[in-house]
Amino acid sequence: MVLIDTSFTANQVLNAFYHDAPNLFLGSAFATVGILSIAFCFLRRRFDALLVWLATFAALYGLRMWMNASMLRIVPQSLLFDRLRSSMEFLIPIPAFNFFRLAGFLGRGGKVLVLASRMIFPTMFVIALVFGPLPVFYPISALVVIYALWLLLMRSLGNKSQDRDFAAVRIGVLCFAALALWDNLVDRLAHNPSIPAHVEPYGFAIMLACLGYVAARRAHARDVELGEIHQELELARRIQLSILPEAFPASTDFRIAARYVPMTSVAGDLYDFLVASDRQVGLLIADVSGHGVPAALIASMVKMAATSQRSNAAHPAQLLAGMNAALCGNTQGQFVTAAYVYLDVATRQLRYAAAGHPAMLMMRNGVVSEVAENGLLLAASELATYHEKTLPLEQGDRLLLYTDGLVEARNANGKLFGEDALIAALRNTEGLAPDAAADHLIASAQQWAALQDDDLTVLVCDFVAAR
Repeated sequence: MVLIDTSFTANQVLNAFYHDAPNLFLGSAFATVGILSIAFCFLRRRFDALLVWLATFAALYGLRMWMNASMLRIVPQSLLFDRLRSSMEFLIPIPAFNFFRLAGFLGRGGKVLVLASRMIFPTMFVIALVFGPLPVFYPISALVVIYALWLLLMRSLGNKSQDRDFAAVRIGVLCFAALALWDNLVDRLAHNPSIPAHVEPYGFAIMLACLGYVAARRAHARDVELGEIHQELELARRIQLSILPEAFPASTDFRIAARYVPMTSVAGDLYDFLVASDRQVGLLIADVSGHGVPAALIASMVKMAATSQRSNAAHPAQLLAGMNAALCGNTQGQFVTAAYVYLDVATRQLRYAAAGHPAMLMMRNGVVSEVAENGLLLAASELATYHEKTLPLEQGDRLLLYTDGLVEARNANGKLFGEDALIAALRNTEGLAPDAAADHLIASAQQWAALQDDDLTVLVCDFVAAR
Protein backbone atom coordinates (compact mmCIF):
# COMPACT_ATOMS: atom_id res chain seq x y z
CA MET A 1 0.00 0.00 0.00
CA VAL A 2 2.80 2.46 0.85
CA LEU A 3 4.62 1.58 -2.39
CA ILE A 4 1.55 2.30 -4.49
CA ASP A 5 1.07 5.71 -2.82
CA THR A 6 4.70 6.59 -3.36
CA SER A 7 4.55 5.63 -7.03
CA PHE A 8 1.35 7.58 -7.49
CA THR A 9 2.87 10.65 -5.85
CA ALA A 10 5.95 10.37 -8.03
CA ASN A 11 3.73 10.23 -11.12
CA GLN A 12 1.88 13.26 -9.91
CA VAL A 13 5.10 15.21 -9.47
CA LEU A 14 6.40 14.11 -12.86
CA ASN A 15 3.16 15.04 -14.63
CA ALA A 16 3.06 18.35 -12.82
CA PHE A 17 6.65 19.05 -13.82
CA TYR A 18 5.93 18.35 -17.49
CA HIS A 19 2.88 20.57 -17.26
CA ASP A 20 4.83 23.36 -15.58
CA ALA A 21 8.05 23.06 -17.60
CA PRO A 22 7.39 26.00 -19.98
CA ASN A 23 6.36 28.28 -17.12
CA LEU A 24 9.27 27.17 -14.94
CA PHE A 25 11.70 27.84 -17.76
CA LEU A 26 10.20 31.25 -18.54
CA GLY A 27 9.95 32.15 -14.86
CA SER A 28 13.63 31.34 -14.35
CA ALA A 29 14.58 33.37 -17.41
CA PHE A 30 12.50 36.38 -16.32
CA ALA A 31 13.83 36.30 -12.76
CA THR A 32 17.42 35.96 -14.01
CA VAL A 33 17.01 38.93 -16.37
CA GLY A 34 15.62 41.00 -13.51
CA ILE A 35 18.36 40.08 -11.03
CA LEU A 36 21.16 40.65 -13.57
CA SER A 37 19.68 44.01 -14.57
CA ILE A 38 19.57 45.18 -10.96
CA ALA A 39 23.14 43.93 -10.44
CA PHE A 40 24.18 45.85 -13.54
CA CYS A 41 22.76 49.06 -12.04
CA PHE A 42 24.80 48.54 -8.87
CA LEU A 43 27.97 47.85 -10.84
CA ARG A 44 27.47 51.00 -12.91
CA ARG A 45 26.87 53.00 -9.72
CA ARG A 46 24.30 54.94 -11.65
CA PHE A 47 20.57 54.83 -10.91
CA ASP A 48 18.42 54.26 -14.00
CA ALA A 49 14.77 54.35 -12.92
CA LEU A 50 13.50 52.80 -16.16
CA LEU A 51 15.89 49.85 -15.90
CA VAL A 52 15.24 49.37 -12.17
CA TRP A 53 11.46 49.26 -12.63
CA LEU A 54 11.79 46.83 -15.55
CA ALA A 55 14.20 44.62 -13.62
CA THR A 56 11.89 44.55 -10.58
CA PHE A 57 8.91 43.81 -12.82
CA ALA A 58 10.74 40.91 -14.53
CA ALA A 59 12.09 39.43 -11.28
CA LEU A 60 8.71 39.50 -9.52
CA TYR A 61 6.94 38.20 -12.62
CA GLY A 62 9.30 35.24 -12.86
CA LEU A 63 9.03 34.56 -9.13
CA ARG A 64 5.23 34.51 -9.34
CA MET A 65 5.35 31.96 -12.17
CA TRP A 66 7.42 29.65 -9.96
CA MET A 67 5.23 30.15 -6.92
CA ASN A 68 2.09 29.38 -8.96
CA ALA A 69 3.52 26.14 -10.37
CA SER A 70 1.07 23.26 -9.95
CA MET A 71 3.84 20.93 -8.77
CA LEU A 72 4.13 23.02 -5.59
CA ARG A 73 0.46 22.47 -4.87
CA ILE A 74 0.99 18.69 -4.54
CA VAL A 75 2.93 19.22 -1.32
CA PRO A 76 1.09 21.11 1.46
CA GLN A 77 2.60 24.56 1.94
CA SER A 78 2.82 26.81 4.98
CA LEU A 79 0.27 29.49 5.58
CA LEU A 80 2.94 32.16 5.03
CA PHE A 81 3.84 30.72 1.62
CA ASP A 82 0.18 30.60 0.56
CA ARG A 83 -0.32 34.20 1.62
CA LEU A 84 2.88 35.31 -0.09
CA ARG A 85 1.79 33.58 -3.31
CA SER A 86 -1.64 35.21 -3.18
CA SER A 87 -0.28 38.66 -2.27
CA MET A 88 2.23 38.58 -5.15
CA GLU A 89 -0.71 39.38 -7.48
CA PHE A 90 -0.96 42.83 -5.87
CA LEU A 91 2.76 43.58 -5.84
CA ILE A 92 3.67 43.03 -9.50
CA PRO A 93 1.51 45.87 -10.95
CA ILE A 94 3.50 48.51 -9.03
CA PRO A 95 6.83 48.18 -10.95
CA ALA A 96 4.90 47.34 -14.13
CA PHE A 97 2.88 50.57 -14.12
CA ASN A 98 5.93 52.66 -13.22
CA PHE A 99 7.96 51.13 -16.02
CA PHE A 100 5.32 51.66 -18.72
CA ARG A 101 4.66 55.24 -17.57
CA LEU A 102 8.37 56.18 -17.64
CA ALA A 103 8.67 54.50 -21.06
CA GLY A 104 5.84 56.72 -22.32
CA PHE A 105 3.36 53.93 -23.08
CA LEU A 106 0.52 54.98 -20.76
CA GLY A 107 -0.10 58.51 -22.01
CA ARG A 108 -1.76 61.17 -19.87
CA GLY A 109 -3.75 58.66 -17.87
CA GLY A 110 -0.59 56.91 -16.80
CA LYS A 111 0.36 59.37 -14.06
CA VAL A 112 -3.03 59.13 -12.37
CA LEU A 113 -2.98 55.35 -12.71
CA VAL A 114 0.48 55.09 -11.15
CA LEU A 115 -0.41 57.39 -8.25
CA ALA A 116 -3.58 55.42 -7.56
CA SER A 117 -1.76 52.08 -7.82
CA ARG A 118 0.85 53.24 -5.33
CA MET A 119 -1.91 53.52 -2.73
CA ILE A 120 -4.21 50.64 -3.72
CA PHE A 121 -1.79 47.80 -4.49
CA PRO A 122 0.61 48.21 -1.53
CA THR A 123 -2.38 48.26 0.80
CA MET A 124 -3.84 45.09 -0.72
CA PHE A 125 -0.41 43.43 -0.69
CA VAL A 126 0.15 44.09 3.02
CA ILE A 127 -3.37 43.03 4.02
CA ALA A 128 -3.17 39.87 1.88
CA LEU A 129 0.25 39.00 3.34
CA VAL A 130 -0.81 39.52 6.95
CA PHE A 131 -4.45 38.43 6.98
CA GLY A 132 -4.95 36.73 3.63
CA PRO A 133 -6.56 38.23 0.51
CA LEU A 134 -10.12 39.49 0.73
CA PRO A 135 -12.42 38.30 -2.09
CA VAL A 136 -13.01 41.87 -3.23
CA PHE A 137 -9.29 42.40 -3.91
CA TYR A 138 -9.25 40.26 -7.05
CA PRO A 139 -11.92 42.09 -9.07
CA ILE A 140 -10.43 45.45 -8.01
CA SER A 141 -6.97 44.33 -9.09
CA ALA A 142 -8.28 42.86 -12.32
CA LEU A 143 -10.20 46.01 -13.24
CA VAL A 144 -7.20 48.28 -12.60
CA VAL A 145 -4.88 45.98 -14.56
CA ILE A 146 -7.36 45.71 -17.44
CA TYR A 147 -7.67 49.51 -17.57
CA ALA A 148 -3.87 49.85 -17.60
CA LEU A 149 -3.54 47.23 -20.33
CA TRP A 150 -6.22 48.98 -22.37
CA LEU A 151 -4.32 52.28 -22.06
CA LEU A 152 -1.12 50.47 -23.00
CA LEU A 153 -2.74 48.90 -26.04
CA MET A 154 -4.36 52.10 -27.29
CA ARG A 155 -1.25 54.19 -26.68
CA SER A 156 0.93 51.69 -28.57
CA LEU A 157 -1.48 51.50 -31.51
CA GLY A 158 -1.90 55.26 -31.66
CA ASN A 159 1.81 56.16 -31.65
CA LYS A 160 2.98 56.54 -35.26
CA SER A 161 6.64 57.10 -34.49
CA GLN A 162 8.96 55.88 -37.25
CA ASP A 163 11.88 55.42 -34.89
CA ARG A 164 13.27 51.92 -35.42
CA ASP A 165 13.90 51.24 -31.75
CA PHE A 166 10.50 52.51 -30.66
CA ALA A 167 8.83 50.40 -33.35
CA ALA A 168 10.57 47.27 -32.02
CA VAL A 169 9.59 48.05 -28.44
CA ARG A 170 6.03 48.80 -29.55
CA ILE A 171 5.73 45.32 -31.09
CA GLY A 172 6.76 43.75 -27.80
CA VAL A 173 4.47 45.98 -25.75
CA LEU A 174 1.54 45.27 -28.07
CA CYS A 175 2.05 41.51 -27.78
CA PHE A 176 2.29 41.67 -23.99
CA ALA A 177 -0.67 44.03 -23.61
CA ALA A 178 -2.88 42.02 -25.95
CA LEU A 179 -2.11 38.63 -24.38
CA ALA A 180 -2.24 39.96 -20.82
CA LEU A 181 -5.57 41.65 -21.58
CA TRP A 182 -6.88 38.36 -22.95
CA ASP A 183 -5.85 36.46 -19.82
CA ASN A 184 -7.33 39.05 -17.49
CA LEU A 185 -10.63 39.21 -19.37
CA VAL A 186 -11.05 35.50 -20.02
CA ASP A 187 -9.33 33.88 -17.02
CA ARG A 188 -8.84 36.34 -14.21
CA LEU A 189 -12.42 37.66 -14.10
CA ALA A 190 -14.15 34.40 -15.02
CA HIS A 191 -12.21 31.92 -12.88
CA ASN A 192 -10.14 31.66 -9.78
CA PRO A 193 -7.40 34.33 -10.03
CA SER A 194 -4.80 32.04 -8.48
CA ILE A 195 -4.77 29.94 -11.67
CA PRO A 196 -1.61 30.74 -13.65
CA ALA A 197 -2.03 32.79 -16.81
CA HIS A 198 -1.98 30.80 -20.05
CA VAL A 199 -0.61 33.11 -22.73
CA GLU A 200 0.47 36.28 -20.90
CA PRO A 201 3.97 34.94 -20.09
CA TYR A 202 4.67 34.45 -23.78
CA GLY A 203 3.74 38.07 -24.41
CA PHE A 204 6.05 39.08 -21.60
CA ALA A 205 8.84 37.01 -23.17
CA ILE A 206 8.28 38.70 -26.54
CA MET A 207 8.39 42.13 -24.89
CA LEU A 208 11.65 41.33 -23.09
CA ALA A 209 13.09 39.99 -26.34
CA CYS A 210 12.18 43.22 -28.13
CA LEU A 211 13.68 45.29 -25.32
CA GLY A 212 16.79 43.12 -25.44
CA TYR A 213 17.06 43.63 -29.20
CA VAL A 214 16.88 47.40 -28.77
CA ALA A 215 19.43 47.30 -25.93
CA ALA A 216 21.80 45.15 -28.02
CA ARG A 217 21.39 47.37 -31.09
CA ARG A 218 22.05 50.49 -29.06
CA ALA A 219 25.04 48.87 -27.36
CA HIS A 220 26.46 47.99 -30.78
CA ALA A 221 25.81 51.53 -32.00
CA ARG A 222 27.57 52.90 -28.91
CA ASP A 223 30.52 50.58 -29.53
CA VAL A 224 30.78 51.79 -33.13
CA GLU A 225 30.46 55.41 -31.99
CA LEU A 226 33.02 54.84 -29.23
CA GLY A 227 35.42 53.33 -31.77
CA GLU A 228 35.03 56.38 -33.99
CA ILE A 229 35.61 58.66 -31.02
CA HIS A 230 38.78 56.74 -30.13
CA GLN A 231 40.00 57.12 -33.72
CA GLU A 232 39.27 60.85 -33.65
CA LEU A 233 41.01 61.22 -30.28
CA GLU A 234 44.03 59.35 -31.60
CA LEU A 235 44.14 61.69 -34.59
CA ALA A 236 43.75 64.68 -32.27
CA ARG A 237 46.58 63.31 -30.11
CA ARG A 238 48.89 63.03 -33.11
CA ILE A 239 47.95 66.53 -34.26
CA GLN A 240 48.60 67.94 -30.79
CA LEU A 241 51.95 66.19 -30.54
CA SER A 242 52.83 67.66 -33.93
CA ILE A 243 52.48 71.22 -32.56
CA LEU A 244 54.98 70.48 -29.80
CA PRO A 245 58.56 71.15 -30.86
CA GLU A 246 60.95 68.33 -31.57
CA ALA A 247 64.06 67.84 -29.47
CA PHE A 248 66.04 71.00 -28.84
CA PRO A 249 68.74 71.34 -31.48
CA ALA A 250 72.32 70.53 -30.55
CA SER A 251 73.89 73.47 -28.77
CA THR A 252 77.28 74.21 -27.27
CA ASP A 253 75.80 76.42 -24.52
CA PHE A 254 72.46 74.80 -23.57
CA ARG A 255 71.22 71.30 -22.81
CA ILE A 256 67.40 71.12 -22.81
CA ALA A 257 64.96 68.25 -22.29
CA ALA A 258 61.15 68.26 -22.28
CA ARG A 259 58.62 65.70 -21.07
CA TYR A 260 54.89 65.81 -21.76
CA VAL A 261 52.55 63.21 -20.17
CA PRO A 262 48.87 64.00 -20.81
CA MET A 263 46.19 62.68 -18.46
CA THR A 264 43.99 61.71 -21.43
CA SER A 265 44.62 61.33 -25.16
CA VAL A 266 44.75 65.09 -25.57
CA ALA A 267 45.46 67.71 -22.96
CA GLY A 268 45.86 71.39 -22.19
CA ASP A 269 49.57 71.54 -21.38
CA LEU A 270 51.94 73.12 -23.87
CA TYR A 271 55.63 73.93 -24.19
CA ASP A 272 57.57 75.62 -26.96
CA PHE A 273 61.03 76.87 -27.89
CA LEU A 274 60.43 80.40 -29.19
CA VAL A 275 64.14 80.92 -29.60
CA ALA A 276 66.57 78.07 -30.16
CA SER A 277 70.17 78.90 -30.96
CA ASP A 278 73.65 78.63 -29.48
CA ARG A 279 73.49 82.17 -28.08
CA GLN A 280 69.85 82.65 -27.04
CA VAL A 281 67.03 80.44 -25.79
CA GLY A 282 63.36 81.27 -25.17
CA LEU A 283 61.38 78.63 -23.27
CA LEU A 284 57.60 78.79 -22.87
CA ILE A 285 55.37 76.53 -20.80
CA ALA A 286 51.59 76.89 -20.45
CA ASP A 287 48.66 75.11 -18.82
CA VAL A 288 45.04 75.55 -19.92
CA SER A 289 42.36 75.11 -17.25
CA GLY A 290 40.31 71.94 -17.70
CA HIS A 291 41.17 68.77 -19.54
CA GLY A 292 40.47 66.87 -22.72
CA VAL A 293 39.51 68.18 -26.13
CA PRO A 294 38.40 71.72 -25.08
CA ALA A 295 41.69 72.32 -23.28
CA ALA A 296 43.63 70.89 -26.23
CA LEU A 297 41.89 73.24 -28.66
CA ILE A 298 42.73 76.24 -26.49
CA ALA A 299 46.30 74.99 -26.15
CA SER A 300 46.52 75.23 -29.95
CA MET A 301 45.32 78.83 -29.69
CA VAL A 302 48.01 79.49 -27.05
CA LYS A 303 50.60 78.08 -29.45
CA MET A 304 49.43 80.47 -32.19
CA ALA A 305 49.34 83.41 -29.78
CA ALA A 306 52.93 82.67 -28.68
CA THR A 307 54.13 82.29 -32.26
CA SER A 308 52.64 85.67 -33.13
CA GLN A 309 54.79 87.24 -30.39
CA ARG A 310 58.19 85.96 -31.55
CA SER A 311 59.27 89.55 -32.15
CA ASN A 312 59.03 90.05 -28.36
CA ALA A 313 60.89 86.84 -27.55
CA ALA A 314 63.69 88.74 -25.78
CA HIS A 315 61.18 90.57 -23.54
CA PRO A 316 59.10 88.11 -21.49
CA ALA A 317 56.71 90.70 -20.04
CA GLN A 318 55.84 92.07 -23.47
CA LEU A 319 55.47 88.57 -24.89
CA LEU A 320 52.94 87.55 -22.21
CA ALA A 321 51.06 90.83 -22.62
CA GLY A 322 50.77 90.22 -26.35
CA MET A 323 49.57 86.65 -25.79
CA ASN A 324 46.99 87.87 -23.29
CA ALA A 325 45.63 90.40 -25.78
CA ALA A 326 45.32 87.69 -28.43
CA LEU A 327 43.56 85.24 -26.11
CA CYS A 328 41.14 87.53 -24.25
CA GLY A 329 37.55 86.88 -25.32
CA ASN A 330 38.48 83.82 -27.38
CA THR A 331 38.81 81.00 -24.83
CA GLN A 332 35.16 80.45 -23.83
CA GLY A 333 35.82 81.22 -20.19
CA GLN A 334 38.92 79.01 -19.94
CA PHE A 335 42.05 80.56 -18.46
CA VAL A 336 45.72 79.88 -19.13
CA THR A 337 48.74 79.94 -16.86
CA ALA A 338 52.08 80.45 -18.53
CA ALA A 339 55.74 81.06 -17.78
CA TYR A 340 58.45 82.26 -20.15
CA VAL A 341 62.19 82.55 -19.66
CA TYR A 342 64.71 84.08 -22.05
CA LEU A 343 68.40 83.17 -21.65
CA ASP A 344 71.17 85.16 -23.30
CA VAL A 345 74.74 83.88 -23.47
CA ALA A 346 76.13 87.30 -24.44
CA THR A 347 74.89 89.01 -21.29
CA ARG A 348 74.92 85.82 -19.19
CA GLN A 349 71.50 86.75 -17.88
CA LEU A 350 68.00 85.32 -17.84
CA ARG A 351 64.78 87.31 -18.03
CA TYR A 352 61.66 85.66 -16.61
CA ALA A 353 57.96 86.46 -16.42
CA ALA A 354 54.85 84.40 -15.61
CA ALA A 355 51.06 84.59 -15.69
CA GLY A 356 49.59 82.75 -12.70
CA HIS A 357 52.05 79.89 -13.19
CA PRO A 358 54.10 77.94 -10.60
CA ALA A 359 57.47 79.57 -9.97
CA MET A 360 60.49 78.44 -11.97
CA LEU A 361 63.14 76.55 -9.99
CA MET A 362 66.87 77.18 -10.33
CA MET A 363 69.49 74.78 -9.01
CA ARG A 364 72.98 76.21 -8.57
CA ASN A 365 75.76 74.20 -6.94
CA GLY A 366 73.18 71.80 -5.44
CA VAL A 367 71.09 74.59 -3.92
CA VAL A 368 67.52 75.03 -5.27
CA SER A 369 65.77 78.40 -5.23
CA GLU A 370 62.52 79.77 -6.66
CA VAL A 371 62.37 82.36 -9.42
CA ALA A 372 58.97 84.05 -9.19
CA GLU A 373 57.49 87.05 -11.00
CA ASN A 374 53.78 86.41 -11.51
CA GLY A 375 51.02 88.37 -13.15
CA LEU A 376 47.35 87.66 -13.83
CA LEU A 377 46.24 84.52 -15.69
CA LEU A 378 46.16 84.83 -19.47
CA ALA A 379 42.72 85.48 -21.02
CA ALA A 380 41.34 86.74 -17.69
CA SER A 381 41.48 90.49 -18.34
CA GLU A 382 42.54 92.77 -21.18
CA LEU A 383 43.95 95.17 -18.58
CA ALA A 384 46.44 92.67 -17.16
CA THR A 385 50.06 93.82 -17.03
CA TYR A 386 53.21 91.76 -16.61
CA HIS A 387 56.69 92.37 -15.27
CA GLU A 388 59.91 90.45 -15.69
CA LYS A 389 62.79 89.54 -13.42
CA THR A 390 66.44 89.59 -14.54
CA LEU A 391 68.98 87.29 -12.93
CA PRO A 392 72.61 86.39 -13.71
CA LEU A 393 73.46 83.03 -15.24
CA GLU A 394 76.37 80.89 -14.16
CA GLN A 395 77.85 77.83 -15.77
CA GLY A 396 76.17 74.69 -14.46
CA ASP A 397 72.85 76.36 -13.57
CA ARG A 398 69.84 74.08 -14.03
CA LEU A 399 66.40 75.60 -14.63
CA LEU A 400 63.07 73.79 -14.23
CA LEU A 401 59.76 74.89 -15.72
CA TYR A 402 56.76 72.68 -14.93
CA THR A 403 52.96 72.61 -14.80
CA ASP A 404 51.01 72.29 -11.56
CA GLY A 405 50.08 68.66 -12.26
CA LEU A 406 53.51 67.78 -10.90
CA VAL A 407 53.14 69.36 -7.43
CA GLU A 408 49.40 68.61 -7.17
CA ALA A 409 49.78 64.84 -7.64
CA ARG A 410 47.99 63.13 -4.72
CA ASN A 411 48.78 59.85 -3.01
CA ALA A 412 46.20 57.35 -1.76
CA ASN A 413 45.70 59.45 1.41
CA GLY A 414 45.01 62.61 -0.60
CA LYS A 415 48.33 64.25 0.31
CA LEU A 416 49.91 66.47 -2.35
CA PHE A 417 53.35 65.74 -3.77
CA GLY A 418 54.08 69.41 -3.12
CA GLU A 419 56.84 71.89 -3.83
CA ASP A 420 59.19 70.59 -1.14
CA ALA A 421 59.15 67.09 -2.64
CA LEU A 422 59.71 68.56 -6.10
CA ILE A 423 62.68 70.58 -4.84
CA ALA A 424 64.11 67.45 -3.23
CA ALA A 425 63.59 65.49 -6.45
CA LEU A 426 65.32 68.25 -8.44
CA ARG A 427 68.21 68.24 -6.03
CA ASN A 428 68.56 64.48 -6.56
CA THR A 429 69.06 65.09 -10.28
CA GLU A 430 72.44 66.73 -9.70
CA GLY A 431 74.92 65.01 -11.96
CA LEU A 432 72.22 63.64 -14.29
CA ALA A 433 71.84 64.78 -17.88
CA PRO A 434 68.69 66.87 -18.61
CA ASP A 435 66.92 63.91 -20.25
CA ALA A 436 67.51 61.68 -17.23
CA ALA A 437 66.61 64.53 -14.88
CA ALA A 438 63.29 65.11 -16.64
CA ASP A 439 62.50 61.39 -16.47
CA HIS A 440 63.36 61.32 -12.77
CA LEU A 441 61.05 64.24 -11.97
CA ILE A 442 58.10 62.73 -13.84
CA ALA A 443 58.71 59.32 -12.28
CA SER A 444 58.86 60.83 -8.78
CA ALA A 445 55.40 62.39 -9.19
CA GLN A 446 53.95 59.25 -10.79
CA GLN A 447 55.28 57.00 -8.02
CA TRP A 448 53.76 59.32 -5.43
CA ALA A 449 50.34 59.60 -7.07
CA ALA A 450 47.62 56.99 -6.62
CA LEU A 451 46.47 57.88 -10.13
CA GLN A 452 47.22 60.61 -12.64
CA ASP A 453 44.49 63.25 -12.47
CA ASP A 454 46.26 66.05 -14.32
CA ASP A 455 48.66 66.57 -17.19
CA LEU A 456 52.39 66.48 -16.40
CA THR A 457 54.88 68.65 -18.29
CA VAL A 458 58.46 69.61 -17.43
CA LEU A 459 61.23 71.57 -19.15
CA VAL A 460 64.77 71.10 -17.86
CA CYS A 461 67.45 73.51 -19.10
CA ASP A 462 71.15 73.38 -18.25
CA PHE A 463 73.34 76.43 -18.92
CA VAL A 464 76.77 75.01 -19.83
CA ALA A 465 78.44 77.94 -21.57
CA ALA A 466 82.02 78.53 -20.46
CA ARG A 467 83.30 82.03 -20.01
